This record gives sequence, structure tokens and C-alpha cells, in this order.
Amino acid sequence: MIDHDIVKSALLESMEDHNMDPTVAGKISYHIDWSLIDFHLSQGHNVIFDSPCLYTEMVDKGSNAAKKYNATYKYVECYLNNREQIEHRLTNRKRMISQIQHAASEDAFEATVNGAKRPAHMKCLVIDSSQPLESYLNRVIEYVVE
Repeated sequence: MIDHDIVKSALLESMEDHNMDPTVAGKISYHIDWSLIDFHLSQGHNVIFDSPCLYTEMVDKGSNAAKKYNATYKYVECYLNNREQIEHRLTNRKRMISQIQHAASEDAFEATVNGAKRPAHMKCLVIDSSQPLESYLNRVIEYVVE
């Protein structure tokens, strides 16, 4: 599994003394993410990429990597359209340096929640992550292995 927050947090922590711009850190960390994904796929391993998917480029890179290595591309979106519940989760977790502390303004929140980019060429699985994990875990596993 490649977790974008782990990669970006490690980069920011390593550059603490240099005041790295978070936007630049995000771009660099995505490059590292995709390099790791490419490496693991080239070794014949399955990869789960844990990251928001707010840019069409993310879908394109995932689709292209899957084609390059003859892998199956799957897309699972964890959807939660409840600003209060997200705020509760954000403020009650152990936060990494790259992660936000609070939910965005109402308008920015709506734009982000409804701004996910999904592959148009395939069936995607969108799960309601306000529900307990056990209520959807089997559906996710079935989707991924089908």
C-alpha cells in the first residue's frame, strides 16, 4: 500500500529546517508515490494507493500504470458528505504533519467532497464511510477481487 500522507509527511519532516512550500511538497510526494507504484507493479505486486482523487491526472496515471504492467485497475471511493462527522474525525486522530486539522469552509468542503474524479471507462465502487467498516468491507473485497 502506498499512502500519500506518509510520503508527504516524511518529505515535510525531512525539510523542516528549509520551510518547504506545502504545494511543492505535494507535487514532489505525488512523484514519489507514482515512482513507488511503478516499482511495485513492475515486480508483479498488487498496489493500493491511498490518496484523494481530485485530479483527472490521478485516474489517468493509475489507468496507464495498470495497462503498462497488465494489472487490473480498480477504484474505491470512501464518500462521507457530513462536515460535522469529518470535523470530529479530523480533530480526534493522531495527525501527520501533511494532514489538515479541520474541515474546510462549507463551500470548499462541498467542492472537495463532490469533486472526486472517477474513471469513466469502468465500474467504480463508492462506499458510504459514515457506516461501520463491517457494513461495507465485504463489498470492497468482492469488488477488488472480481
